[in-house]
Amino acid sequence: MSAIRKRLPARFRKEEMVVPVVRLAGVIGAVSQFRTGLTLSGVAPLLERAFAMKQAPVVGIVINSPGGSPVQSHLIFKRIRALAEENKKDVIIAVEDVAASGGYLIALAGDVIIVDPSSVVGSIGVVSAGFGFEKLIEKIGVERRVYTAGESKAMLDPFKPEKESDVQHLKSLQRDVHDMFIDLVRARRGERLADDPTLFSGAFWSGARGLELGLVDRIGDLRSYLRGRFGDKVRMVLVAPKRGVLARFGGGGAGGLASAAIADNMVESAVSKLEERAHWSRFGL
Repeated sequence: MSAIRKRLPARFRKEEMVVPVVRLAGVIGAVSQFRTGLTLSGVAPLLERAFAMKQAPVVGIVINSPGGSPVQSHLIFKRIRALAEENKKDVIIAVEDVAASGGYLIALAGDVIIVDPSSVVGSIGVVSAGFGFEKLIEKIGVERRVYTAGESKAMLDPFKPEKESDVQHLKSLQRDVHDMFIDLVRARRGERLADDPTLFSGAFWSGARGLELGLVDRIGDLRSYLRGRFGDKVRMVLVAPKRGVLARFGGGGAGGLASAAIADNMVESAVSKLEERAHWSRFGL
């Protein structure tokens, strides 16, 4: 039967509908010197390919991210919205385990946001964290020497005593980023948002509670939503990164340099994995 259908004119064929799906998973931004998470430069080619599929009425984007760089989050959000408007396609966002902080910011690009009841969403806030080592180096007899041009160039140096003026400057910067985030949530979610004092506190919620607060649109999964909207002839096609021969072996084009840096890379990789783990562990994952 399928062979006969292929020979029929297009107007007599009941073709399946193909929906491109892009998966955005991981911490957003540079995880370390040697590891990069989700960035605009990394995901832009996938988004371009997905939105270029002319017959697809929508583009699906699956998100599983605890957040990260606010700049990269905003850049990815803006690119998704620009492509959606240029190609006149709806964007359907499906959340897996978590879309929090920058992950939720990207999810705001969706015309529809779908979550599992147990997904984690929200965390509309800004956080900075670090350590103070000034007492430690004093105890072991190490003297910190820093030379700058500009009195604030060494602001918040972890090996120097913390200054209240430096902390206030950082909090001012955080407020600017937080205000941008809040404005974006209000612009994208509008009247769907509940009147709740904790909404922009940085708290996070289950997908079910997120629905009550107006942060998301429905409980479910991407496949079921697409079949309900377009019928059971829908076929999802994952738009995945193109991998060359070198990439499959974990290298770029500088094998010799990579080999020479293996020891440093292993240490850096271990540290970056711990940092990445800390992003996920904030949400019990």
